[in-house]
Amino acid sequence: MQETVLPGANAPYSTFIYVLIPLLPFLGFLLNGLLNRKLSGTVAGLIGSATVLGSFLISVMLFLNFEYQYTVQLFNWISVGSLQIPFQYQIDQLSLIMLLLVTGVGFLIHVYSIGYMHHDVNVGKFFSFLNLFIFSMLLLVMGANFVILFIGWEGVGLCSYLLIGFWNKNTDYNNAAKKAFIINRIGDLGFLLGIFLIYLTFDSVQYAEVFQKASTMQVGTGVITAITLLLFVGAMGKSAQLPLYTWLPDAMAGPTPVSALIHAATMVTAGIYMVLRANVLFTLAPDTLQVVAIVGAATALFAATIGLAQNDIKKVLAYSTVSQLGYMFLALGVMGYSTSLFHVLTHAFFKALMFLGAGSVIHAMSNEQDLRRMGGLRKALPITFFTFLIGCLAISGIPPFSGFFSKDEILEHAFQHSKVLWGMGLLTAFLTAFYMFRLLFLAFFGEFRGTEEQRKHLHESPASMTFPLIVLALLAAVGGFMGAPMFTGRHFLAEYLAPIFTYSQRLVPAAFATELDHSTELMLIGLSVAAGVLGIALAYVFYVARAQRPVADEAQRSGPESLVYHKYYIDELYNALFTKPTMALSSGLYKFVENGIINPVVGVFGRAVNGGGTLLRYVQTGAVETYLILMVVGIVLILALNFGRF
Repeated sequence: MQETVLPGANAPYSTFIYVLIPLLPFLGFLLNGLLNRKLSGTVAGLIGSATVLGSFLISVMLFLNFEYQYTVQLFNWISVGSLQIPFQYQIDQLSLIMLLLVTGVGFLIHVYSIGYMHHDVNVGKFFSFLNLFIFSMLLLVMGANFVILFIGWEGVGLCSYLLIGFWNKNTDYNNAAKKAFIINRIGDLGFLLGIFLIYLTFDSVQYAEVFQKASTMQVGTGVITAITLLLFVGAMGKSAQLPLYTWLPDAMAGPTPVSALIHAATMVTAGIYMVLRANVLFTLAPDTLQVVAIVGAATALFAATIGLAQNDIKKVLAYSTVSQLGYMFLALGVMGYSTSLFHVLTHAFFKALMFLGAGSVIHAMSNEQDLRRMGGLRKALPITFFTFLIGCLAISGIPPFSGFFSKDEILEHAFQHSKVLWGMGLLTAFLTAFYMFRLLFLAFFGEFRGTEEQRKHLHESPASMTFPLIVLALLAAVGGFMGAPMFTGRHFLAEYLAPIFTYSQRLVPAAFATELDHSTELMLIGLSVAAGVLGIALAYVFYVARAQRPVADEAQRSGPESLVYHKYYIDELYNALFTKPTMALSSGLYKFVENGIINPVVGVFGRAVNGGGTLLRYVQTGAVETYLILMVVGIVLILALNFGRF
């Protein structure tokens, strides 16, 4: 192993330290996987949590002692002609932030899972898969080239399949897992083609070489536009953007900690990370950035409207994730790179908090997820209620909670770029506040609407579940101050990340300059906060003051309400356009090609071989004298056929 340092200082620790970060969760995966039947659920949970905690502590140590970016080479990996791909880790500001996010939030979710999955019969297998998920994501963010990134990219895709379908005795859950896997393969094909084109263009897949060569190219080059569009297709699948978003709401089939891990710290952030890592390529492709911004804004608004009419507590949160991911891509599209990562971080805090809070509600309600059968839970679940309230305030953009700072920053960037995109973002902020407080009021206010049996068993979750809620609530409350120049005088996150965007800033310096005057900035902040407050107020009027309740599934709805309730029939449309034709084609090929042509042809050969064998078996008499006669006959025939050669 060797260490290569950029721009010239030595790595502060031995290579083994860096290897330990992904290795510890991988060891947890092996231990819990191999000893699944022998370990108790608590021991399996402790192993899984401890390994991730170890990775987090090492990441904190690297973060606190970081001075320069550097690569750590483990070994020479692929060497074919001019293609040289070493197995390297890259340690810089972006990878360190992501390491802290993945391991820190991942650890809290592991601890929460000890209590949540306590009664499951396959706890060891569950923690094994969780550890593999963390390992894959760490590999993704630590890799120093696109190939290692792609390995981690596929790893998180596999783990999402395993965990979404964890309760595999339920056919619907299995279908949801397959849906996630297949839709992500569509995006991954685009991503893989983008990597191929990167190699053909730059003769390398190493970040340092590719980005350095790209920085010398002209803005708007066609091949760069093609590369970035292909990369963005991959991001659309992994980070659930239109039109490849439909897998994420169905991913709620998995256990609630899985939903928190996917939505907050791992899989859906992979697409954002990839664009941030390749920011110089996207900066060189303004047409691609425009596509990214439009898709992001459209996804944010589209998913927010669907969230208005969902009654499953986890589905509401799922569509809010799709919407918030749209915000992140909107920021990327208008070159608010550090702003996008800022929202990744704050979103991880409040979304992990709310998913785990929803899990606490489901745990207390004996696996009930329908908001129409809840109500009045704040008295029985005070910690869950208070922490969930903080999460709702944060996602609604209410100051001083974390979501206010990152969302407001996105809207400011959008305003400078396009008033239409800003308007879509502002409307999304209003809808977000409304449907999130709709969820809060339906679940925690009013009269209890569940069964008497559920009422008897209502109780606050154990400490293993409430402790992560409290920690995440604190982060959701104060995490925004890492990027709050109006309060602190500095944008610490943007300053820390600045070296990652050096090439982009040199290419388009104007995009990194603040153009808003103070009065315009205050106006935008006021409108943003007003949109959130108005959404909360309307939700209060409808679901607390008027005590309205969502109607039953079979009830008649108006046209627009029915359209939103049925999620614009997108799943039905995809089923009609793609699933049914594919199944019909498969059935036709099976019937007419496989059964009509291939099987009969193969059958002829099979019957011929079988018939020949049947005839030849008569030669096997078991009599030695017969074999001797046949040998003599064979020798005579050989001599006769070759007589002319002698």
